[in-house]
Amino acid sequence: MARLSSYCLVILLVCGVGLAGCATTPVSEPRNTPLRGVSNEAQKQALGAADGIGETMVALSFSGGGMRAAAFSFGVLMGLDTIHGEEGRSLLDDVMFISSVSGGSLTAAYYGLHGKDGLSSFREETLLRDGEADLRLSLFNPANWTRLLAGGMNDLNNLQRWLDHDVFHGATFADLVRRGGPEIWINASDMYHRLAFPFSAGAFDFLCSDLYSLPVSVAVAASMAVPGYFAPVVLEKYPDACATPLPAAVTGASRDPESPLVLRAVANAILDVRDTRGGKYVKLLDGGLTDNFGLASILQSRLAMGTPYGPLNEADAVRLRRMLYVVVDASRPPAGDWNQVVEGPTAAESLRAVMDTVIDTNVRLAFDAFVAMTRAWREDLVTYRCSLPAERVAELRGDNRRWKCDDVEIIVTRLSFDGLDTERARRLADVPTRLVLPEQTIDELIAAGVEVATSNPLVRRFGEPGARRPGSGE
Repeated sequence: MARLSSYCLVILLVCGVGLAGCATTPVSEPRNTPLRGVSNEAQKQALGAADGIGETMVALSFSGGGMRAAAFSFGVLMGLDTIHGEEGRSLLDDVMFISSVSGGSLTAAYYGLHGKDGLSSFREETLLRDGEADLRLSLFNPANWTRLLAGGMNDLNNLQRWLDHDVFHGATFADLVRRGGPEIWINASDMYHRLAFPFSAGAFDFLCSDLYSLPVSVAVAASMAVPGYFAPVVLEKYPDACATPLPAAVTGASRDPESPLVLRAVANAILDVRDTRGGKYVKLLDGGLTDNFGLASILQSRLAMGTPYGPLNEADAVRLRRMLYVVVDASRPPAGDWNQVVEGPTAAESLRAVMDTVIDTNVRLAFDAFVAMTRAWREDLVTYRCSLPAERVAELRGDNRRWKCDDVEIIVTRLSFDGLDTERARRLADVPTRLVLPEQTIDELIAAGVEVATSNPLVRRFGEPGARRPGSGE
């Protein structure tokens, strides 16, 4: 939702700053609680998390874009479910991980809570609902100006009311794990540290806060919190409740000027959240501000963990043979006709272009960096696997089958409106970033998601009979 409606709100910020003193500050009280002696990673296992990945893994990232992104990513899920290999398994059955941003988080969280059984109800229960009914969106209401100038026209309650009551029905992250489906990372942006913030076990262990008591709706609301339209979603730091030490990669990077800049930024942010002298709260806005594809948090996590296999664990690292990572991109192309005349752009168009430039540049860099990271990751996995003694391999894999340590493949592909004919691609890319869309538009977006998933050659090749057969090592 990073591009919801007009960017005129920024003009109001500039022109009406004098009203701020009269405004009532919107407050989103923290909903998170401290850890109680057990890490989130340990809780995840106790709650019955899925038993790791198998030899084949499909991972997904869902971009932002309001209901446009939610419907398109839903169509991709449906498309994956039509591609079958041996024993009747579809590619959707091999989805083990989903990272999401903004509107895509609606689909990711719903699927995580309901699995394939929920595909039949998602359209009616979520996509055809009016997610804007309880929101303050009018820039012509003077009362909203003061709210906007004080931090946002809506606080957490306005958006979370719909998400919690109508979409997720009070579900918590514990409910999501008990479902036994794919691991879901819902991404927001940490405003102060200017980094992606995933609602994941690892991130909340750094925060020393209990992820599994938190309503899923809070995470999705943070992921969708467009600046100006929403006040930040607030989490409290609990450094006195920490249950795990920090990784050596984090403590070392903060003092090493030769460390990558991203790792140093992540390390400093983690050290900061464990020290209330630097502030008591983490404040979150729309995940699309840092990376509208939901890839930056994976890059950050890999650096912070500092292991050759992370964010996989050791057992997953030796089981994996083939991974397909599908980035589902529902973003919009450049808009406006001011590049055709000498005059312009207007102030509103300029501000929109500035925001779009920041988002699109980050997206391109994150995607290219992610592809490069997967190549390096594959090499690290091979080096690690080939260094293990046979006894350790058997222990981690749980069997003594013949095994080739270098038999690892990671494929990355992107699904977007570009996979459609030119007229449809243009029409669907022009769909506004809203939380309510006409039924016909929703159905067109779903159909487009199915089509791009089933027609992508890399996806089809990965799903061919025999392609996912467990390897004999011969």
